[in-house]
Amino acid sequence: MTFMINGWLPYLLFLLLMFTSESTEMKNNRPNILLLMADDLGIGDVGCYGNDTISTPNIDRLAKEGVKLNQHIAAAPVCTPSRAAFMTGRYPIRSGMNSSGASRILFWLGGSGGLPTNETTFAKILKQQGYTTGMIGKWHLGVNCETRNDHCHHPLSHGFDYYYGMPFTLVNDCQVGKPFEQSVLIRSKYVYYTQVIFLAVLTLTIGKLIGLIPVPWKVVICFFFCGLFFFTFWYSSYGFIRYWNCLVMRNHEIIEQPVNLERTASLMVKEATSFIERNRKGPFLLFVSFLHVHTPLVTTEKFIGTSKHGLYGDNVEEMDWMVGKIIDAIEEGGLQNNTLTYFTSDHGGFLEMQDGNTQLGGWNGIFKGGKGMGGWEGGLRVPGIFRWPGVLPANIAIDVPTSLMDIYPTVVHVGGGMLPQDRIIDGRNLMPLLQGSVKHSEHTFMFHYCGPSLHAVRWYQAETGAIWKAHYVTPVFHPEGARACYGRRMCQCMGELVRHHTPPLLFDLSRDPKEDTPLTCDTEPQFEAVIQSISRAVEEHQRTLTTVPLQLHGSNNIWKPWLQPCCGTFPFCWCDKENVDSHTTV
Repeated sequence: MTFMINGWLPYLLFLLLMFTSESTEMKNNRPNILLLMADDLGIGDVGCYGNDTISTPNIDRLAKEGVKLNQHIAAAPVCTPSRAAFMTGRYPIRSGMNSSGASRILFWLGGSGGLPTNETTFAKILKQQGYTTGMIGKWHLGVNCETRNDHCHHPLSHGFDYYYGMPFTLVNDCQVGKPFEQSVLIRSKYVYYTQVIFLAVLTLTIGKLIGLIPVPWKVVICFFFCGLFFFTFWYSSYGFIRYWNCLVMRNHEIIEQPVNLERTASLMVKEATSFIERNRKGPFLLFVSFLHVHTPLVTTEKFIGTSKHGLYGDNVEEMDWMVGKIIDAIEEGGLQNNTLTYFTSDHGGFLEMQDGNTQLGGWNGIFKGGKGMGGWEGGLRVPGIFRWPGVLPANIAIDVPTSLMDIYPTVVHVGGGMLPQDRIIDGRNLMPLLQGSVKHSEHTFMFHYCGPSLHAVRWYQAETGAIWKAHYVTPVFHPEGARACYGRRMCQCMGELVRHHTPPLLFDLSRDPKEDTPLTCDTEPQFEAVIQSISRAVEEHQRTLTTVPLQLHGSNNIWKPWLQPCCGTFPFCWCDKENVDSHTTV
C-alpha cells in the first residue's frame, strides 16, 4: 500500500502542478478592465463627437485607437438611477432606484436609500473571478441602511476591494463662495413647515396652560419634536450641508470632511494611477467615476481659460487631462494590449445650468433636450468609446443602439464570469458587435423612464435600419419654443409640467435624429403598425416588472441624523487626514 502511494505520488504532484499552472495562466490571460465615467458630460462636448471649441485629445485618441458608439444610450437622464443601471445591467425601476415623487436622486448622504444589497454588480462577479476591484470617485448610490457604520450600500459592500472618493456628488454647497444650491431647496421647502408647527406648539401650550385647549402634553411634545425636526432641515442650509454631504472616504474611513475641492482632481489621478501600479500583474477592474464636469465646475488654475467654451470647457479639458494621465499609467506599465478601456458619461449635459448668460452645463450636439428629460435624445445619448488594441478594431464607428447597461454583461463576459440567472438582465454583451462579427444590436426595444413614468420607447427595426421612437410624455419647455426648462431647476417628470400624447409622438431617428418633425398617419404609411408594435412591447415589458421598495422615495430619501457619516463629533463633523504635501502634485 505504501509502495502504491509512493509510486503515484510523483504523478499526483505533477498533475497538481499542471492544474496550478493552468489556473495561474488563465488568471493572467484575463484582461484588465478600466471604466471611465464623466458626470453630466454632453455628447457634443467631445472632439471625436464633433466639438471644435473644447480640446479633448486623450478621449479622442481612445476613439481613434478603438471603437466609437454613436448611439450609446443611458438608462436614465439623472445620475443615481443611471449609475444603478450601469452597475447592475438592469433598468432602475427593477431595483427600486427610482421614486414615485419629485426626487429622482439620492438627496442625502445620511439617508437610508441606496443600491439594494440583493443587487449583484459587475464588480461582485469579477471579484469572484479573481479580479482585484477598485473604484475611484463619485458613487451616489448610498452608504448606510440602519446605523451610521453599517455601510450596506457602500462600494465595498457591492464588490469593490478598494474605494477612494466622494460617496455623494458635487453640488454648489460643497465649494466655499458659491451660491447655495441644495440648501436653497431645503430652506424654501422646510421654513414654512417649521413656522407652522412651532406656531401650533405655541398655541397648544398657551391653550393648555390657561385651560382653553384640553390636549394631552404628549401631543404638544410630539408637535414640538416635529417642529425641531423641520427646523434641523432648515438650519442645515446655513453651512451644515457642506459638512454632511461633501466628504471623501478611503474604504470605510472618512479622510476629508468637508472635501477640499482644490486638490480633488490631483488626488483622484494619484489614486487611480497608484491602483494600476499596485495591481499591474492583474487582472484588475478599475472604475474611475469623475466628479467633472458637474457644477460647481471646480477647475485648477492651470486649466482656467484654456478652452474657447468658458469655465465649462476648461473643466472638460481638465478631465481630459485626467483621462490622459490614467491612460499613461496603463501604457507605462505595458498593459495597453491587455486592458479593455471604456469611456462614457452618466447622461446628457445640463442645459438649464446657467449663470446669467454664461452656460455652465454641457452641450448635447444636434440632439433635443438634456439632463433630467426622460425621453428626448439629448438627455440620454452619451459618448461610448472602447479601446483594446489587438482585440478590437481601431478607428471604427458603430451606428446602432447600445446601452450603458450593456457594460455589465460585456465586462462579465470578458472577465470570465456568469450572469445571474435569478433576475432579468436588460443589458447585452457588446463584444460581438465591437469586434465586427455581427452588424446589428441585440436591443430591439429600449424603454426610457423619467422617475417612475415611462416617457418614451425606442424600437430598432434591424431588418430595415429604422429606429422608431415614440414619446408618450414630454416636458413642457420654458420659455415656449426653447429646448429646455430654463428658469426651473430642470424639467420634471409628471404633473402640470409635462404633456401626455395620445397617440404618442413618433419619430424615425435614422431619418430625423434631431426629433424635429413628428410623423403622422399622413406622412408615414407604417404609423399605425409601428405604434401597435411599440404598444405590445410596452405591455410585455411591464409584465416583467415586480414591486420592490423605492430607494429614492419617502423615508428612504430623507436625512436621518443617526445615519450621517461623521468624522469627529456630530453635528460638527470635521477632519482632514490627507498628507497634503504628498498629494498636491501628480
